[in-house]
Amino acid sequence: MELYNYFRSSASYRVRIALAIKGLDYDYKSVHLAKNEQFNESYAAVSAARLVPLLKDGDAIITQSMAIIEYLDELHPEPSLLPGDALCRAYIRALSQDIACEIHPINNLRVLRYLVKDLGVSEDDKTRWYQHWVESGLSVVEHRLQAEGRAGRFCFGDTPTMADCLLVPQVFNAQRFNCRLDHVPTIMRIHEHCMTLDAFSKTQASACPDAE
Repeated sequence: MELYNYFRSSASYRVRIALAIKGLDYDYKSVHLAKNEQFNESYAAVSAARLVPLLKDGDAIITQSMAIIEYLDELHPEPSLLPGDALCRAYIRALSQDIACEIHPINNLRVLRYLVKDLGVSEDDKTRWYQHWVESGLSVVEHRLQAEGRAGRFCFGDTPTMADCLLVPQVFNAQRFNCRLDHVPTIMRIHEHCMTLDAFSKTQASACPDAE
């Protein structure tokens, strides 16, 4: 397998965690988003959206981080990243989508670039935008974790799931942009435990071969 990703991309980090949890080997292919390498013709040939991550598995090409994670989980079911019955899996997917659909899309690199370069938003206001949506979005995740009562050492019980694969990279981004996190104690407890595991700590941005 080949994973096209960028060391600082939280969506890419999600997939790196999933691959590590499952113990799957892959070739790391760097696509430097800050240098616009996603617009190179060679990458456009495999990614019409010119986004990362992208997984090549033989002749198959899979895009979108959650689709990649679920693909890996179906092909390599142990350890499961979507365990339990249908209701449990719906809970894990809902947590994941709280991050992937409600927080991340309005704060990724291309959105921040558009705010500054096209709309003339100041750097300070861009940061305020980022912090607002991350802090408010994580408060929803925190509420769900507390209200559902399904969290243990991880978002669901005592084994990592797809929800943890998404949560940890989002906290990484929140810390990078100096977001307030004292209002999400459950999230931070889970994050701290996750980072004691190699699957999370050895796949983080600073450990990637293209890290700067």
